[in-house]
Formats: sequence, C-alpha cells, structure tokens
Amino acid sequence: MKLRELLTELSVIESTADPNMDIRDIRYDSRAVQPGDLFVAVPGMQSDGHRFIPMAVEKGAAAVLCQRPPEGDVPYILVADSRLALARVSCAWFGYPSEKMTMVGVTGTNGKTTSTVLIKHMLEDVTGEKVGLVGTISNWIGDEEFPTERTTPESYDLQKLFARMADAGCSYAVMEVSSHALALDRTAGVRFRAGLFTNLTQDHLDFHGTMEEYAKAKALLFAQCGKAAVNIDDGWAGTMIDRAQCPVSTFSAQGDLTADLRAIDVRLAADHVRFTACAKNEQADVRLGIPGAFSVENAMTALAAGRLLGLPLADCAASLGRAAGVKGRVEVVPTGGDFTIVIDYAHTPDALEKVLRTMKEVSQGRVVALFGCGGDRDRTKRPQMGLIAATEADFCVVTSDNPRTEDPQTIIDEIVAGMPADAPKQVICDRPEAIRWAIDNHQPGDVIVLAGKGHETYQEVNGVKRHMDEREIVAEHLKKTRND
Repeated sequence: MKLRELLTELSVIESTADPNMDIRDIRYDSRAVQPGDLFVAVPGMQSDGHRFIPMAVEKGAAAVLCQRPPEGDVPYILVADSRLALARVSCAWFGYPSEKMTMVGVTGTNGKTTSTVLIKHMLEDVTGEKVGLVGTISNWIGDEEFPTERTTPESYDLQKLFARMADAGCSYAVMEVSSHALALDRTAGVRFRAGLFTNLTQDHLDFHGTMEEYAKAKALLFAQCGKAAVNIDDGWAGTMIDRAQCPVSTFSAQGDLTADLRAIDVRLAADHVRFTACAKNEQADVRLGIPGAFSVENAMTALAAGRLLGLPLADCAASLGRAAGVKGRVEVVPTGGDFTIVIDYAHTPDALEKVLRTMKEVSQGRVVALFGCGGDRDRTKRPQMGLIAATEADFCVVTSDNPRTEDPQTIIDEIVAGMPADAPKQVICDRPEAIRWAIDNHQPGDVIVLAGKGHETYQEVNGVKRHMDEREIVAEHLKKTRND
C-alpha cells in the first residue's frame, strides 16, 4: 500500500517521506520491524517508542511515524499524537474492517465478559449470523477460539482481528471495551452501532488516578456509538448519560420504574435466575442458567443490546434460556462430596462482595473466601477486600493472586490489615497449598469460593507466568484424598 493511502485520516504536521513509497506493513514494536515497514513510535507507560527509532531504521524501516522529529537521516511523518495515529493508519491498512460489521461495545468494571458472551450467543441464536468476540478470556471468530493477553489489544492488533472476522464472514462483532483501551485510543476509528454500560466500581486507579477520571474514560465509548444503553441502577449512570453523544436508553435489574427496560419478579436459585423483562409495549420471561443477582444485571445488559439492534425481546429472552455459563465466572467445580467449590474472577472489592453475597444466598453451610490481590496494581483496594471478605464470608483463606514483581507476603499483610483482628481466617502464601488446605478443612455444606483467578491458568510471580490451573489443583487433590 502507498504511504499516502495510510495518511488520509491524519493531521500531519510535517513530513519528509515520499507519499508514494510502498509500505510493506505497520509496526509499533521495533523488534518486529522488517525492510519496507512503517514504524510508529508510540510513547508507552514503561518505555517510549521514540527511543527505538534507530533500531527500527537499522532493521530497514521505510519511514517513521512519530510525535517528535527523529535524529538522523530517516524519512518521517510528524503528528501531534502517534498513538492515535497508529489507530488511524491501522484502520486504513486493514481496509476499515469494523465498518463491514455491526459493532457492539460493552464497558464497565464488572460484568463485561459474561455480558459479551451472552450477547454473542444471543446474536448467533436469534439472527443465525456469524459473530466475532473480543474479550478478556479469549477472542472468538464464530466457533473458533483464539487466546488473548489483555481485554483490548493494541489498535493494530485489534484491526487485524477485525479484518479476520470480516473475512471469515462475521456480520457482528461484540467487544469488551476497557477503560485503558478508550484512554489510549486503541479503539479510535471504530464506530459502534450499540454501546452498553454495566457498572463502575473501584479498579485501575493506579492508571486513572481517581474514580472521576476512570468514569470519564469509560464514557468515551459513548462518543463513538450510534446508540447507547446504560444501567440506571449504577451510581455513575448519570455521568455516562451526560457525556454521551448519541441517543441513550436505560435498563434496570432492580425494577426501576423510570428505566426503558426493567427486570421484575426476580427469583434466585442455586443454579439459575428467573425474572420478567419489561419494556414499554412488551415483556418476556427469562431464565438464565447462571446463579446470582448479578446474573440478572448481565442478562439485562444482553437484552438491552438486543433492543438497540432491533431484535424482538421475546426472541432474545428465549435465547438466554439456551445460553451456557462462562469459564471462571461463578464456575462450579465438581467435588463429588458434601461441599461446593466455585471459581470466580472476582478481583475487585465490588465483585468479591457480590460473589460472596450470592453464595450466602444458596449455601447450606459456611461460605469460605479464598482470595488475594494482584501485585503492581491499586494498593488501596487490598484492605478494602480484606474487610469485605471478613464481613461477607464465614471464614477467609488469605493467599496470593498474581504478585507479579511485588513480595507476596507484603500484599497479604496489606489485605489482613483491613480485616478485624478476630476475623476467622487462615493465611497461606502459596496458593495451591491454600486451596488444598481449604479442601482438607471443609465442613459439610460449605461453599468454597476461589476468587481472583477465574479463567486464568497461570500465576505470575517475580514477573514470570507459571502454569497454575485451579481446576487441576482441585481435581488432583480430591483424587489424592480419595486414594488415601
């Protein structure tokens, strides 16, 4: 592709590059540059891509797209924001693939993963069309699954994924849209037909600084949507509505009479939820086979998406009755015994509180919370999560999550500092050992909640990811216990 074809959406400050030069590919990682590539120097949180321009040139970069003039004799294109420019040229490079599909974006702190999986299932079930998914657990193109490392890929990789979806015949693409992605322009150039907001609770303050800035980042989604639906039960709903630049409807899992779509007659069971979804001129009974009050909210998010896309409420509701659960989200692990183990990704104060309260509603014995907090992340939530676990659970096992580069025991100490001194608890730093201890010390009717890891099959210690699947740990220990 000619360079000039890539630059059509950019405001170029100055350029020394021949606009008719051929570009072989686009790279934002200097280590991957090959002769003929356009290297985009992006300022990062840990390193600045401008430092690696000499390496990119040495590897044969045809030109450099940057926000500071480079040293040396290299053709360059100067822009005000090279991160935004990366998103724009990536859209052009892949032929604007998101424009070939109906895009659905879901943002919020909790519920994005389950909501997007439910929306994907619903769209495929109701419309019969092929649907792509960009998510925390994995990416999907129809029935084909691909691994993912973060909720929203860098803009080039995102556009590449959209291109694969469009080429594979996807009519829809459903996407978890993180606050990082919005703040860092990873989704720039994507126009969503429908955007949805689930909720906002404390998370990622190490990046955003304050809840107000976190909310503003989430609200950026509604500047690139055709229509939006907002969970009016959440305290930050007003911020989303006020900052939206498109028509906004509302939904409520708590039966708010002012909502455009609301849930009434909610009934919770050990393995499902039931309720009636009511809109102005229609209503439908819903059964979703995922327990917990928050499952009502996730189901309502999916139903709201269906309404934004013009799908019949009754068809969407019936489809949810055929939907399966999500790995690592209130996932029941078979024990073959007189107790239950649930794996859940709850790694924020709000999510931990919700899953523990949910289990108290259905438990025949104690609720045991086994949890930790991630290293190199917001430290203020550690004592909060300690207090929540001590308050909502009958017994706590405090252990490691992903300590990353921090000392695991230091993280645990900060968690325990938030717990009452007399709170029933056991502290075991090694997570597999903690899981085995919890199993060995269970009581009849207990629900043991393994919180924080969810779908993850690794643990990151000292900056190294090592395989650790909680399902395997449970199965192996139960087998050993029975054999003993």
